[in-house]
Amino acid sequence: MAELEDPGAAPYGNFPNYYTFHPPESRLSLLPPGHLLELLNRQGGGEAPLLALDVGCNTGDLSIGLYNNLLQPKGSSEALQDVRFLCCDIDPDLILRANTGNPFPVSLTFSSLDIMDPSSLDILQNFLDKFGQSKFDIGFCMSITMWIHLNHGDSGLVEFLKKLTTLCDFLLVEPQPWKCYRSAARRLRKLGRQDFDHFHNLAVRGDMTEQIIDILARHCNSELVHSFGNTSWERSLLLFKNRTKLPS
Repeated sequence: MAELEDPGAAPYGNFPNYYTFHPPESRLSLLPPGHLLELLNRQGGGEAPLLALDVGCNTGDLSIGLYNNLLQPKGSSEALQDVRFLCCDIDPDLILRANTGNPFPVSLTFSSLDIMDPSSLDILQNFLDKFGQSKFDIGFCMSITMWIHLNHGDSGLVEFLKKLTTLCDFLLVEPQPWKCYRSAARRLRKLGRQDFDHFHNLAVRGDMTEQIIDILARHCNSELVHSFGNTSWERSLLLFKNRTKLPS
């Protein structure tokens, strides 16, 4: 059991105790009530449901916080009537815990899937079809890019971001800095485990925030529209908009 609690035992970032050392409040404090909703240009009333995709949701603690954040209007504006989340993680045990503790089972759907597996598109599309929509309004990618990068390489990182921007009009990304890559590799070596397949061959390295911004601009037709600042562990929260999204 002690080994399972070690961060190095989670090569996909699927830490069983993740929110004990990265509590949701640290991110949510950077998102004033109604501000994210305003940037998405969404209002309350009789509009279609706002659909959100949370990739790498772990046990869902942050997903619940983001859901509540999107329900909060800014000032005197009207609150959204309907927000629906599809929250996914590669680890079925974490999803089981998320479903067990889900306070909003109608609005938050937790599903175990590998976002890099082509078959995951069927699950995502089925969710969209239920609401008659072709895309999610927003995708959340919170400290996930490093794990995709380490396990799938440079091309995998680009493929991942392309997939999300194809599926989502907006994307909120929290990139991990390069020092986190080194720490993750060091933890695996300390446990005597095989190193990440791609770590030593990555050409995309250095300032990972700038690298993510560049990939999204050059390969994904997306632009940075807002930075919410940095978390207490020095990671940026960046909101991108797909340039192909039509004006409201």
